[in-house]
Amino acid sequence: MNSIIHTPPKGLVRWFFRAPIILYRLNLGWILGERFLLLTHTGRKSRLPRYAVVEVVYHDRETDRYIIASGWGEKSDWLQNIMKTPQVAVKVGRRSFTATARRLSVEAAQAALYTYAQKYPVAFGELARQIVGERLPATQESCHTFAAAIPFVELAPM
Repeated sequence: MNSIIHTPPKGLVRWFFRAPIILYRLNLGWILGERFLLLTHTGRKSRLPRYAVVEVVYHDRETDRYIIASGWGEKSDWLQNIMKTPQVAVKVGRRSFTATARRLSVEAAQAALYTYAQKYPVAFGELARQIVGERLPATQESCHTFAAAIPFVELAPM
């Protein structure tokens, strides 16, 4: 099973993926619920604020830590930016907080992804098809394959 990471979208497709940012700017991010979050990070070259809306893979309610994944792999601008400057701002629904981003090991990502796969098996299968090239069942083994294919990041409140 080979990892099939597509290049980040351009043009109209890019606009479609970035459209949820507008919801957050209009204070309507709550429409997306807690399944997505707005990540504000610092551009690694420009040093200006940059924005990305990403899907939440897992939220640990005890520690308030969020786990997200870079569907575009290492090429994702937000991933490259937070690896350089890990201090970020997060907005989930109507909540906002600052956080520190850190990359997760494959094993830690697998555990979080397994919870996601159990909760959203259809979405997991479709995402796996896009990321690793085939629809995967929601098993520990499949989650390990998926977690090894793309970077996962934990956002810990400061």
